[in-house]
Amino acid sequence: MFSGITSSTDRRSALKLFLAAPAALSIVGATASAAQTQGSPAAVSEPTSKSSLLATLQERLASLPRKRNFSTVPFLVDRPELWDKEASEALLAYTGRSIQVWEITDLAGPWLNLMREAMNGQVFAHGHPDFLPVGAVHGLAHLALFNQDMWDKYDLAESTNGQLDKNKLVDQKPGTSPADDRQDVNGFYGPGNNNIASLQQRGAVFVACHDSIHAIARGLAAKKAGPGKGADEIAADLTNNLVPDVVLVPSVVAYIAELQRVGFTYAKAS
Repeated sequence: MFSGITSSTDRRSALKLFLAAPAALSIVGATASAAQTQGSPAAVSEPTSKSSLLATLQERLASLPRKRNFSTVPFLVDRPELWDKEASEALLAYTGRSIQVWEITDLAGPWLNLMREAMNGQVFAHGHPDFLPVGAVHGLAHLALFNQDMWDKYDLAESTNGQLDKNKLVDQKPGTSPADDRQDVNGFYGPGNNNIASLQQRGAVFVACHDSIHAIARGLAAKKAGPGKGADEIAADLTNNLVPDVVLVPSVVAYIAELQRVGFTYAKAS
């Protein structure tokens, strides 16, 4: 191994150099890595906020029909023409690895904030730009999925027990955009901009529940909201005026089981 080295001094010097080599190489490697981190555009690039996979799903969902031209709908949905079957199947077929369903029942609960935090953490901290959160909305929270025309027409604010005077949960805060600094608490990614539209823009999908719509309609019919209208007609009117891009399913609690079956993790947003 040390052939050609004749003196003990030379052998000791060579041995020291041999033992020191790995450490030296490690230092060189670390220095090179640090230099690459500081100087390489790839190393310092910002985490993308949305993967092409998620963008493709958004395009697919936008191209699929939504059933919004009803004159009447029954209590129990049992035919595909009564709900957004194609869009719901596209959600179930999504191949991204990071997928989560939030069960949402409390209109005034923290669900918008929690979904936003989940998106920020998954995308910017854990590096999953394909993260798909699905908001499965039912119960009183379903009022959030009707446009303002329905709030005005049926006085839906009265059903909120004073929590909201209009539907303030949908629209994006004026002046915000995805180009905002993500450290700005009042910017696009911050708690000052908690709303359905911004989350949808980032890739979140909200699922509407026919069962909840009909239950709300029955309550309105009992109050004689809308002259001469029965529950089936009011339910049709509400369904036709869901906020843009939501996916209508027969029953959210049934659809949650379908989402879990294909791998969505469950979270309760209250």
